Amino acid sequence: MEFVLAGLGLGLGAGLAPGPLMALVVTTTLSHGLRAGARVAYSPLVTDLVVILTTLLLVASLPARATAGLGVVGGLYVVWLGIEALRSHGIDIEGTDREHQPDPLRRGAVVNLLSPHPWLFWATAGAPLLVAARDSSWGAAAGFLLAFYVLLIGSKLLLAVLVARGRERLSETGLRRAHRLAAAALIVTGVLLVLGFAPTLLTG
Repeated sequence: MEFVLAGLGLGLGAGLAPGPLMALVVTTTLSHGLRAGARVAYSPLVTDLVVILTTLLLVASLPARATAGLGVVGGLYVVWLGIEALRSHGIDIEGTDREHQPDPLRRGAVVNLLSPHPWLFWATAGAPLLVAARDSSWGAAAGFLLAFYVLLIGSKLLLAVLVARGRERLSETGLRRAHRLAAAALIVTGVLLVLGFAPTLLTG
């Protein structure tokens, strides 16, 4: 039970923590509606297996420069997404323009894989807890993972729902302004990632 409670607490904290994926959930929901935003929210289910297996093998021994490099690359990608969002000429008001809509799940997966946040979490807290849970029992390990992802994905889905409801109440002009604001937040998030990790990458 203790590992389930730990998974719930960590999943909620990770799900509500500001970061590139949360910003992308907001911008995608504003641009293309709830279904697209929800697909971004599901993206950790696609990428985290790679992160978990890698950190379990390394047992929290990732070099600082490797993590920093990941942070810089991820930050630059997030900045690019924000700039692209600002440059977009239209917002899918009805959420039905599928032909030209980029795959939100793929975008979310790339952002999550390049972001240092899941790597740092699993390298420092997640992997050791998962190993401890597995040493207790495989059921405890499964309970930890299930609890963690229910809260991680659930909190981001809730965010997408709240944004989508606000989106429906906005006029087209208000929606575009909200989208620009969210896109700007995406750029700021990426810049902060780059600035935070660049010194470690440069100095080692």
